Amino acid sequence: MMTLLAVVAIAAASTPVPPSLAVPANANLVLRAQGRGVQIYVCTAQPDQPGRYDWRFVAPQANLFDLGGAPIGRHYAGPTWEGADGGEVVGEVRAKAPSPNPSAIDWLLISAKSASGPGVLGTVSFVQRVNTEGGRAPTGGCSRVNAGEEARIPYSAEYDFYTSR
Repeated sequence: MMTLLAVVAIAAASTPVPPSLAVPANANLVLRAQGRGVQIYVCTAQPDQPGRYDWRFVAPQANLFDLGGAPIGRHYAGPTWEGADGGEVVGEVRAKAPSPNPSAIDWLLISAKSASGPGVLGTVSFVQRVNTEGGRAPTGGCSRVNAGEEARIPYSAEYDFYTSR
C-alpha cells in the first residue's frame, strides 16, 4: 500500500485539470491509482426515437494499481472504488470535461455519496478521473439485429482520490 510520503511526492506531479474539475481548496490528495479494464456498453433501442439504436453506458469494470504496478483494488458500477485494505467509496459525477485525447472517455470530477471501511478509500470525499485512454462507446454496429449485445471497450485512467476531512 502507498505510504503518505509517496503521496506527497506524487502531489507535485499532478496532472493539470480544467477548472471545472478542480477539487475544493481544502481537499488533500490521499491516493493516486491507475485503473485498467473495460467500459461496458449495451446496444439499446432509444425509447424517444422509434427504430433508432445506440450504445448505452452500463458500467466500468477495472482493476486499480498503485504507481509501482501492484494491485490495490477494483472499480465497478456505482461508480464504486473498493480498496484491498477494506475502504470503499461510491460516487456521483459532479462535472466532466472532454479528454485531450479525442478517442478517450471524458475526464470527471466525482463527489462521494458514501465512503466506508477502514482503508484509505473509506476517507475519500472526491475522485478525479484524468489521463484517460480508450473506453469510448463504439461508433456503429448497433441495430435491431444486435439489440442487447454487450461491448467491452478497453480503457485506462488515472484516479486521484481526495479527502476533505
